[in-house]
Amino acid sequence: MLTIYGVYCSRASRNYWMAEELGILFKSVPVIQARRLADPLAPGAQINTKSPAFLAVNPMGLIPAIEDDGLVLAESLANNLYLARKHGGLLAGANVREEGELTAWTLWAATEVEPYSVKLVLTYDNAQENTPDGKALIEACVKGLERPMARLEQHLQSQDYVVGNRFTVADLNLAEVLRYAMSETDLFDRHPCVKAWLDRCHARPGFEAMMAGRRKEVQAA
Repeated sequence: MLTIYGVYCSRASRNYWMAEELGILFKSVPVIQARRLADPLAPGAQINTKSPAFLAVNPMGLIPAIEDDGLVLAESLANNLYLARKHGGLLAGANVREEGELTAWTLWAATEVEPYSVKLVLTYDNAQENTPDGKALIEACVKGLERPMARLEQHLQSQDYVVGNRFTVADLNLAEVLRYAMSETDLFDRHPCVKAWLDRCHARPGFEAMMAGRRKEVQAA
């Protein structure tokens, strides 16, 4: 059985969504970020990214990680590419050309979008959005996202999804990276094809199941 290490309120959400899309059984080990605990190494502390038990899985101390039939992987987007390739179906590439496109769009999301979207979500999570530094950072991130958003907008003008005109792991990976930027509604309003595509991705039952897990986690905290 697939094991996913990490809480829903983290990049592990990508792997939980993928497991839901694939309809596969999985075990969740809710490893929490060490920064959320006053003393992550205290006796009885919830398992976290500094816990020896988790460091034995991922020595880098980052979530998520997955374990599947003895294989351990610890990069969220790569985890999803692996799961798509293993379980096949419409989420995977239909041929080697599509496999290349899935990988290319996933790396594009990580290199061209996530550096900005992560800074945005952290600014809001840390309640810095109304401070001078926070406002300046948000402005810089939105400016940085304009070019990749324009690229994706152009690509989606002729198709509903990024590869093969069907929902694939590339859409899931990219949608999860862009979700961190959804606070910037004007940015998405300027790119209506991207906005409509993201709405389609978020209307999927797999995404709704993942978000239900996030809400349950927040309520229990």
